Amino acid sequence: MDFIMRALVVFMVGFCLPAHLGAQLEVGFYDDKCAAAESIVEEEVRGALNVNSGFGAGLIRMHFHDCFVRGCDGSVLIDSTGSNRAEKDSPANNPSLRGFEVIDRAKLRLEGTCKGVVSCADILAFAARDSVQVLSGFYYDVPAGRRDGRVSLASEADTNLPPPVFTLSQLTQFFAAKGLTQAEMVTLSGAHAIGRSHCTSFGNRLYSFNTTTAQDPSLDPTYAAQLRKQCPQNPNATLVVPMNPAAPYSLDNSYYSNILANRVLFTSDQTLLSSSSTAGLVSQNSRSPYLWLNRFADAMIKMGQIGVLTGNAGEIRSNCRVIN
Repeated sequence: MDFIMRALVVFMVGFCLPAHLGAQLEVGFYDDKCAAAESIVEEEVRGALNVNSGFGAGLIRMHFHDCFVRGCDGSVLIDSTGSNRAEKDSPANNPSLRGFEVIDRAKLRLEGTCKGVVSCADILAFAARDSVQVLSGFYYDVPAGRRDGRVSLASEADTNLPPPVFTLSQLTQFFAAKGLTQAEMVTLSGAHAIGRSHCTSFGNRLYSFNTTTAQDPSLDPTYAAQLRKQCPQNPNATLVVPMNPAAPYSLDNSYYSNILANRVLFTSDQTLLSSSSTAGLVSQNSRSPYLWLNRFADAMIKMGQIGVLTGNAGEIRSNCRVIN
């Protein structure tokens, strides 16, 4: 029964997408083109996460960062060349994005099995889904058929990725520009249950919150004291802490409980309590892990169809780091 429900969700999400979102993707796209495509990606993801579970958060975040810049076209995977700084070298992505080598290994195997068939954009979408499954135990189908873009600009990543200091209004506007609702924004933010953050991304909440208060008063004092020990003022740019110290590799609804306890890192996390509508969603998600996982899968499916290239648009890169 669960598989039937998932199929209905996939159909409904695709059917209801706004015009600027891609509605031409389909579940099982590679079944008759490269039947092993999804299993090969899954094997590489599981192998990588067995070595380092942190790759899971990296791959989910990479898919998000890809889709928000030029749509889900794999442009985040392209390397900088000469004077052209690609998306991955934007301060929003470098040095925080990780997992590129997982995509590389999957692509190398797929080129050996089905040369020129499986796009890097689809590999990244599959890898994000497989990371969700490994870290949460929850599976969802990913519509595929994306093609790869040929342009990647760091400047576009700078302006299309929401920073961790955004307010609720700013976040809502950013997600709306991509065709995502405020509720979907709250849902997708739940991925902050896993992964890590650089101390520089939230240091202002500890040492320079505003002109009258050094520490953000909405931050739990005990948690703030712990963070100050881990993140000194003016820290090394590479210093990181886990998003959720209690369970850094479990993708569950703990993010929402942490918000309610004022124990989250970013302003953009804590701001979800600043309106009754988003605070209500935080409370709902904190009470029901399965409800949130279903919502998260639906939102990931929809996000994965932002601005996709299909048909004869774009290309199928033979190397995800380089345009053909």
